Amino acid sequence: MDTLRTPDDRTHMQGIARIGAVILVLAAAFIVWSIFKAHRAAANLAAATEDAAVVNVATIHPLPQSQPAELVLPGTVQANYDAPIYARTSGYLRHWLVDIGARVKAGQLLAEIETPEVDQQLRQAEADVATAAANQKIAEVTAQRWQELRRTDSVSKQDADERVSQAEATKAQLQSAQANVQRLKEMVGFQRIVAPFDGVITARNTDVGQLIAAGENTGPELFRIADEHRLRLYVRVPQSFAAAMVPHLAADVRFPDRPGAVWPAKLDSTASAIDPTSGTLLVQLIVDNSKGELLPGAYGEVHFRIPPGTAGESLKLPANVLLFRGDGLKVATVGVDGRVVLKTVTVGRDYGSAIEVVKGLTPDDNVILSPPDSLVDQVKVHVVPSAGASP
Repeated sequence: MDTLRTPDDRTHMQGIARIGAVILVLAAAFIVWSIFKAHRAAANLAAATEDAAVVNVATIHPLPQSQPAELVLPGTVQANYDAPIYARTSGYLRHWLVDIGARVKAGQLLAEIETPEVDQQLRQAEADVATAAANQKIAEVTAQRWQELRRTDSVSKQDADERVSQAEATKAQLQSAQANVQRLKEMVGFQRIVAPFDGVITARNTDVGQLIAAGENTGPELFRIADEHRLRLYVRVPQSFAAAMVPHLAADVRFPDRPGAVWPAKLDSTASAIDPTSGTLLVQLIVDNSKGELLPGAYGEVHFRIPPGTAGESLKLPANVLLFRGDGLKVATVGVDGRVVLKTVTVGRDYGSAIEVVKGLTPDDNVILSPPDSLVDQVKVHVVPSAGASP
């Protein structure tokens, strides 16, 4: 038998159902709100991560420089003439008359070599000349007699021709012996080592009693002499300035052992070819050293005065814009879309805190200052104002 429900019971049940419906609605709303909050947090995190990945950079525009400039390069000084002195005859050094630092004149005696073997060969050669002369004389007399006998048909033509030929042969033998005597006399003359030109002795590699071997490939040099009244200065100039290296271009030279002093120099000639290994042009300058103040072999700092326009227009930038990559020097620029563009550049002069760029950039380029080494092409960057940086 079913129990009868009163109106109060039905009201109570309806209240419970309404409460359950409210709870379900609240639960569903909470779930939807949690999902929305999670999505918004993820979106915010992604945006923050993307913003954090964009590098803040300061930029600068290159400064054109077309005014006259000074090119400073290292150079090496060499004597106008620098010659090693070798012996032309073999023997023992009898004595030497000059040492290092001595200033000598052309033809001045430097040393003498004792050559007993050459002297003996000369005496023997002179005896050979006497023998050849005697043989030639008797051969001429014999030939003359046989020619007279031939006129009377007392001897055959063959015999007369043989005597004439023998006379000619002995004459040639005499000339050969005389030439040998002359050669040995010249060898004896080489006992005297003399200076080939005015200069200073920069090396002495021999001493009294030392065995001397003739020739460059058989013995060491005896002396070295340098003509230093005029010096040759050799400089390797970058290819970007090769066009400016014209004859008689003026330069100033400074030396570390002569602080404050300046020597004028003029361009004498160039190699007229770029060295493919270093990309430079070998230049020769002439420096007057009539007072003997400069030393051959010294290092000098050469200051070229480059006329405006001869080396082309170039740009000036701070030195901290360079990126050293495996395929050459790079400079990072910012394009109109805010992305990085790496450009290959050619650097000219180095001013210390600034550099000269002769190729690869334009004055309108937006160059990044102090770019990170990890910077690559097409990465997005954020440009911020630079703190008064100037090239």
